[in-house]
Amino acid sequence: MQVIKVGGSLTRNGRLGDCLARIAHRYPYNTIVVPGGGTFADQVRLAQQEWHFNEVAAHRMAILAMQQMALLFNALQPDWPLVKALDELKQPPGIGIWFPDFDLLEQYAIPPSWDITSDSLAAWLAGQLSATELHLIKSANCPNEMTLEFFIAQGILDSAFLNYSRPNSYKISVVNVQDFLVQT
Repeated sequence: MQVIKVGGSLTRNGRLGDCLARIAHRYPYNTIVVPGGGTFADQVRLAQQEWHFNEVAAHRMAILAMQQMALLFNALQPDWPLVKALDELKQPPGIGIWFPDFDLLEQYAIPPSWDITSDSLAAWLAGQLSATELHLIKSANCPNEMTLEFFIAQGILDSAFLNYSRPNSYKISVVNVQDFLVQT
């Protein structure tokens, strides 16, 4: 099984549809797609700066942003079901889209913080599902030879990513969408 986190920034560069089509072609079985929050999450950040509400509210709103992206992905790939429950995620017949639930994340004691973005949540989910691979598709430049620490230092991955990925044995790849689209 593989978990593929699709960055919300792909909505801004026009490559989201191409990326989802490539996933359908390259990973048609046992795949869970994790949506980033994209511009929806950006709006939560702006609202929090303006209204100064707490991290719990911001975290829940950011999860709702991921849900909005999941709905967008499903609109673009209607054969991919939205899946919320961990049990259902463990055996996808083909490709499923994770519809994250903040109650589930709170049950697993994932703290509400901007240090934990959809990247760390994808790493956590891949561990919960005993995935063999975690792919993080980004609009940022992602040189192949760089370490996870480099990507964190550059702000390409969030600062909590290692906490959620290190206890697991899955293979991790951080890749620019252009490179993902041309991989064989």
